[in-house]
Amino acid sequence: MFSEPERAISRRMLTAFAEASGRLNVTMATAPKSWGWQGRTLSGRVDTPVGPAWLRLVHARTDKANGKLWEGPRAADDCVPSAVPRPCLRRRLAWTESADSYLGELYDFVAEPTVTTDGPILHQRPDLPDAWWVALRTALETVSAVATDRVTVRQAYLDRAMPQFLGHEIDTTVPAWSTAHGDLHWANLTGPTLTILDWEGWGIAPAGFDAAMLHTYSLLVPEVSGQVRDHLGDVLDTQAGRFAELVVITQLLQTNSRGDNLELEEALRQRAAELLEDVPNGRAVRQTSP
Repeated sequence: MFSEPERAISRRMLTAFAEASGRLNVTMATAPKSWGWQGRTLSGRVDTPVGPAWLRLVHARTDKANGKLWEGPRAADDCVPSAVPRPCLRRRLAWTESADSYLGELYDFVAEPTVTTDGPILHQRPDLPDAWWVALRTALETVSAVATDRVTVRQAYLDRAMPQFLGHEIDTTVPAWSTAHGDLHWANLTGPTLTILDWEGWGIAPAGFDAAMLHTYSLLVPEVSGQVRDHLGDVLDTQAGRFAELVVITQLLQTNSRGDNLELEEALRQRAAELLEDVPNGRAVRQTSP
């Protein structure tokens, strides 16, 4: 999904991936592997006695391991209904090497490709059948009703970040909360048959957060962002949905400030301006200086 990180990180992760393969008694396949953001994860196909599987390796500093991100996929396997299409988590193991901790997760192999293979941003219209959109809508409705104490987006973050990155002082009180996948972009969705990947960050978020994220990552292809609105408009075209869009835009503008997702910046600012014009009376207070 992301480019290979600097050599030291790459060598460390490849060594750990081989270690995880040995500990799980699987054989590394020759197929290319997939890197996560800044080399935090490394994933790839492996072979087992009963067929192919998918091995995902996660790295964290030892003092940051065992938190909610670390435990997310296992919690999803326990709590999210099996009707939501996702790969089954077969086995997992964790180990520590000094200041570095690693988590190896062995999943069912998903043959369907992800909608995008070069990152979360959509650049061209995918050929997705109506049944895909119906399955997505059903899955998001199911996830939104899952009871959990996991938190994906915190009110304290919104209070601080939304005025800063939107350039407006607004009422940052979340209108409604629900459970979300939390990272619903095009590189975490397969097609033409839907599977939803990467469940490490799921939890409570502003209602409509998943739909808002998919819409935002579609802004460079207006035809597809329109499709998202067509199929998920009853979520997005509400006060809560518009607020969720502003939340996602805030998060991505923050990544822009770190040099990431820069090709989206102009579209993010344009969409934010449109949403802020429609904010109900009393929610937008005043524009701040840049």
